[in-house]
Amino acid sequence: MKFENTIDFAKQLDNEDPVKAFREKFYVPYIHKKDAIYFTGNSLGLQAKAVQEHILDELEDWASYGVEGHFYARNPWVSYHELFPPLLAPIVGAKEEELVVMNQLTVNLHLLMASFYRPTQQRYKIICEAKAFPSDQYAFDSQVKLHGFDPRNAVIEVTAAEGEASIGTERILNEIEKHGKETALVLFSGVNYYSGEVFDMESIAKAAHTAGAYCGFDLAHAAGNIRLALHDWEVDFATWCSYKYLNSGPGGVSGVFIHEKHATQKSFPRLAGWWGQNKETRFAMGREFDPIPTAEGWQLSNAPVLSMAAHKASLQIFEEAGFEHLLEKAAMLSSYLFFIIDEINASRKEKIIEIITPRDPEKHGCQVSMLMLKRGKEIFEKLKAESVIADWREPNVIRIAPVPLYNSYTEIFRFGEIISKLLANG
Repeated sequence: MKFENTIDFAKQLDNEDPVKAFREKFYVPYIHKKDAIYFTGNSLGLQAKAVQEHILDELEDWASYGVEGHFYARNPWVSYHELFPPLLAPIVGAKEEELVVMNQLTVNLHLLMASFYRPTQQRYKIICEAKAFPSDQYAFDSQVKLHGFDPRNAVIEVTAAEGEASIGTERILNEIEKHGKETALVLFSGVNYYSGEVFDMESIAKAAHTAGAYCGFDLAHAAGNIRLALHDWEVDFATWCSYKYLNSGPGGVSGVFIHEKHATQKSFPRLAGWWGQNKETRFAMGREFDPIPTAEGWQLSNAPVLSMAAHKASLQIFEEAGFEHLLEKAAMLSSYLFFIIDEINASRKEKIIEIITPRDPEKHGCQVSMLMLKRGKEIFEKLKAESVIADWREPNVIRIAPVPLYNSYTEIFRFGEIISKLLANG
């Protein structure tokens, strides 16, 4: 499609958008007497209007039934987590028995590493991306220390080539091959939080397995954002948060994928808890742990129902919209945003914005990371005054992520107008 940098063209795209009505299902922040241009769904998704009703249902059932709500609530709490695999399966490309919703992201990352990072003196290295999200880096370092290894030697961070923002698949595969005989685990983000680069998860998983290592992914910036096929890619495990693209509230419950070849093995090592116990004998309070032969067998505690209620409200909107439709719109939104930023640069004597997110549609999701060559922090602060909510990452990157459920092409056009005005007034 040939894009145009006009308000009429942006409105035309909005009028033709088959999922435009879903914006009305979310609360949009109202700042400086107008709806904000909210481009931080990659950090915290907006609240679905249905969330309040979903949580209120559980509060009412808690008030009415007390502990009996575990069995007599409208959605009985004892099986509440079972609502999610059918809703998540098409979003992450998994079988229902490979999925469970529990805990928070870094908690799950540690639990999964307890199962899949079991180093020996010969195989002890973890291969990951450089500039992974800090929580992941802390998890990797602490895990290798727990096993008596030095992170400086045991954690191999794959860096981008000098002068490049993206790492690229070739460099990752080369590092896996180089360290293969010493590698216990390959663990990358699905989408790098800083640059927005989508990693080739299928190729990474295949290379890790060829090297004799397990392979997992932190999908915090991928779940609900890009097309995933975790089962078909034979990824060993993955985990993600629900509060970014999945719009399930601050600190929202996390999701877990464990490939069926592991999930069905009751003898597979794990840290056990009673909610992972065989459902038929769970309340017999027996001494021996008999895990559920699905991803549910990794559960520790009973469901955080109030947090899960918010998650359910959002996932039902995904189901109604159809994830394929959202992916199609997301690709169009990003393409239009690339075009608008290029137009801004073309209108100036010198380039002031460098896009460090890969432009290949297969290598980016909703997020576009703008490296500000001048006046970055100043421009970011002034965006707030213009009712634009974006995200700043040191030293000089503005991250923006128009998402298909509630963002529009008109907002992207107006964002371009605002940036141009701010640059002209400098």
